[in-house]
Amino acid sequence: MKPGSKSQPHTVTAVYGKGRTDFDEKSDHADLVKEAERLLRSQAQDGDQEASFLLGQLYFEEGWYEEALQQFEKIKEKDRNALYQLGVMYYDGLGTQADHKKALDYMNKIAECDTPKAQTLKHAALYNLGRAYLEGYSVKHSDAEAERLWLLAADDGNPKASIKAQCALGMFYSRPHTTDLKKAFFWHSEACGNGSLESQGALGVMYLKGHGIRKDTRSAFLCLKEAAERGNVYAQGHLVSYYYNNKLYSRATELARRCLHLGLGVQQNREEAMPLYSKACCLDTDIFAELQDEVIFG
Repeated sequence: MKPGSKSQPHTVTAVYGKGRTDFDEKSDHADLVKEAERLLRSQAQDGDQEASFLLGQLYFEEGWYEEALQQFEKIKEKDRNALYQLGVMYYDGLGTQADHKKALDYMNKIAECDTPKAQTLKHAALYNLGRAYLEGYSVKHSDAEAERLWLLAADDGNPKASIKAQCALGMFYSRPHTTDLKKAFFWHSEACGNGSLESQGALGVMYLKGHGIRKDTRSAFLCLKEAAERGNVYAQGHLVSYYYNNKLYSRATELARRCLHLGLGVQQNREEAMPLYSKACCLDTDIFAELQDEVIFG
């Protein structure tokens, strides 16, 4: 379980001004943080509960983890956002000794909450609990429990639910021991429709290979191209393969230097190609092996 700490519903940007995306280049960041801290402290002392959480979040985002931990501990009984962040911090050992049991206890408390306002956090907590069971973090490994928790977190594809859980289900149903490609396609489609970059790349490959859906090279190309443009390395690798297989060598070299080895589209350069193959292997050995086979065996 590696929760994404900065994707929570509240951030300190509210302190600096709504809609502001960056600071004046001439402004001093330290002074801005100091002023934000002063304002939040004042509002928190006046009983503003949201300001109390934002003060802890400010400390967290600045890497002042001990101060963040203390602030979140003060309000954890009244603020579920603080309880969630404490779960993150105790799991990863930020500002304190790692305590996986306490972290999971906090996540379970959030997962058990049924109030409408807590639904977003509940879905996030369920996703993290599912990862814990899948990977055996402080609990006994259980594919069945991970699946159950992720299905709850995914909430039938609800865009306000955990998109990470929707994507995780797509990956889960693509694994050798839990394979169900129709379900994988369904969940990747839901996650992609809700903005998941990982699922968009996965869908491109499923369309390309005809896994869980009828083969559709046009849809595959569109998914892979857009995902690659958004920075998905998985999609970039398969898009290079798509261009390569269709003899579009110049386009292939725009995404990667794979053609250096064979001298296609660029001047042949085996020495330069070798370290790039090594980097690809480090990123993902399975994908590297698949792409390497295509180069060797066509």
